[in-house]
Amino acid sequence: MAAVSVRDLDDSVRDRLRIRAAEHGRSMEAEIRAILTDAVTPIAVPAGLAQAIMTRFGDLGGVELDPPTRSEAPRAADLSR
Repeated sequence: MAAVSVRDLDDSVRDRLRIRAAEHGRSMEAEIRAILTDAVTPIAVPAGLAQAIMTRFGDLGGVELDPPTRSEAPRAADLSR
């Protein structure tokens, strides 16, 4: 294990670290380790928008929708302009 010393840390930063550590139920040293680990851990990026939506909301389930009925065929786009 490596040991790291941080010099010239502002007192206000130390105080905020102490408060944050207490909120998470950890020592300041454990909180600093968690912050550093989170900072250098790569974030897994989903393959695309659809996958991101499924990852986030997939557990909620889906809704079955009936496709709308068409009374007439769709018209072709006018690309003459």
